[in-house]
Amino acid sequence: MRATSVIRYTALLVTLLGTWFIVETYFNHRWKVISLRSWLGATKQPSSEQLPQHKCGNKKSCPQFHFAFKIISGAANVVGPSICFDNEILMSSVKNNIGRGLNIAVVNGTSGQLLRAEAFDMYSGDINKLDTFLQGIKHGSIVLAASYDDPATKMNDKVRAHFVELGSSYVNNLGFRDNWVFLGAKGMKNKSPFEEHIKNDKKTNKYDGWPELLEMEGCVPRKMD
Repeated sequence: MRATSVIRYTALLVTLLGTWFIVETYFNHRWKVISLRSWLGATKQPSSEQLPQHKCGNKKSCPQFHFAFKIISGAANVVGPSICFDNEILMSSVKNNIGRGLNIAVVNGTSGQLLRAEAFDMYSGDINKLDTFLQGIKHGSIVLAASYDDPATKMNDKVRAHFVELGSSYVNNLGFRDNWVFLGAKGMKNKSPFEEHIKNDKKTNKYDGWPELLEMEGCVPRKMD
């Protein structure tokens, strides 16, 4: 009986030790694998499964010989506008080069290089500064504009005519605290397809005294010499 008991206890001890060894080895291995994967960043989705990143964060990529752009108007008088062109932020709150009124960037239509970027106070600023700025735009340049707070109080017929020349369809209807985003070009023969406008209307305004912001993205063809 004693021999049988000793054999049973020995077998049980061997089984327990074997089980402990397997469990210890497995979990220690799993911990090392998980730790290594964490260090390598493997907890993220494989790059092949991630959504493709398009220029300016747009939903689609642009065809060859086109520039990607995204223009976002200001939201009320709180959040400033943003202008992106060919994957470069030209104007934004972060760059500290925006202001209430109209925010305008001018780029070379062939190279995409930024030529000028300025903000014009359309509530209490000097409208002659905007008039001079628009007159100085060279043929073939691309113009991007975004409103912030109030884009129209100081607007006059002469300035509106400049924007019409750039391809705008809505500038003649632009009023107090309207929202407006626009992309045009100096020397356009037709109206620009890149323009959005929303009226300031207390019945439909999203914010107290202002309409909702506008966001417009797309692909503009490169000027080929």
